[in-house]
Amino acid sequence: MSRISVITGGAGGMGVATARIVGRDHTLVLCDVRRDRLDAAVAGLDDLGITATAVYCDVTDRDAVAALFDTASSLGPLASVIHTAGVSPSMGDAEYVMRTNAIGTVNVDEAFYRTAGEGAAIVNVASMAAHMLPEEMIPTGHFPRALTDEDAFMADMLSACSIVPEEAQSGIAYALSKSFVRWYSTSQAERFNGRGLRIVSVSPGSVDTDMGRLEEQAGAGAMVADAAVPRWGKPEEMAELLAFCVSDRAGYLTGTDILNDGGVVASMRERARVAAEKG
Repeated sequence: MSRISVITGGAGGMGVATARIVGRDHTLVLCDVRRDRLDAAVAGLDDLGITATAVYCDVTDRDAVAALFDTASSLGPLASVIHTAGVSPSMGDAEYVMRTNAIGTVNVDEAFYRTAGEGAAIVNVASMAAHMLPEEMIPTGHFPRALTDEDAFMADMLSACSIVPEEAQSGIAYALSKSFVRWYSTSQAERFNGRGLRIVSVSPGSVDTDMGRLEEQAGAGAMVADAAVPRWGKPEEMAELLAFCVSDRAGYLTGTDILNDGGVVASMRERARVAAEKG
């Protein structure tokens, strides 16, 4: 029986690029909220000889996520999940960004935890933004509430976003939500290992996808010029890393975040250090 790999955000640039790699030796289940683009993605994969089952699923809907995993499990043993579904600051307000990125991750990962058998792995997509906020701005002490009291967690996170003007709150929500993804992927590693599961996150920089380009004029695009590798990342470059993280070759990799940003964070920190020395 073929091993199953679920890709959320399966109609997006990174999702499709990863599907082209993982689909070589796995049966794919692609989920997305955009029906037309998901159908197009599945058709494009079919042209490459890769069969994928399409599931229309909003990751913020716990019941819909449960149904997604039921579908995947009916096809065979679940080997991996690549959770790329998420939204950027330009796509909605702070509440929408936080709920999609943080609660969506909890819904997908907890369903994976309940469903997957020993040896399976999940990789979550965080962001270089999770490496940029000062620690004092990140309400890490409230993060565990996402697992026990969704409403209280959301209230805490939106309160943390309210320290900036309303027009900037979706940007802060994005950074905080991706900080949560990074935290979850490290803090839950021991619990997941108790079931023989691995959990990892990857923090991409500015990637040349439709969603990535939405932020071209909003800050992330400007950071490309400041990177050690001064260009946009390619979806295929991220896909290779995501596919590796859930592969058997990465069997010792869990409970960590991999920053894959072309050196943006490293360059910014070193420039800040040099500037402080001169100051």
